[in-house]
Amino acid sequence: MATTHRKSRVLEEMHETARGLHGAGLISKRRMGEFDALCRLDVHEMPPQKIKSLREASRLSQAVFAAVLNTSLSTVQKWEAGDKRPSGPSLKLLNLIERKGLEAVL
Repeated sequence: MATTHRKSRVLEEMHETARGLHGAGLISKRRMGEFDALCRLDVHEMPPQKIKSLREASRLSQAVFAAVLNTSLSTVQKWEAGDKRPSGPSLKLLNLIERKGLEAVL
């Protein structure tokens, strides 16, 4: 599976500022480690079968899964059929559900 790295100029600037604050002793080593971890959250592409298995493991219909992801039923159907790929916030939510479970987004 490919991992998508999205570079955000704003996030990079915030990280640089946090490093500076850490260097000045205003942010603890622990907090800096937490911030580093948040900046490295990778999002990988998700194949159709994985999306379907996540939904089925959550025991949700396509319509309810679409509502949880704030998208349409037809979009979920297209993802599961392989006609369309999730991206942006939807892909991040799917990755979050995969890592933490459905409860993380409810």
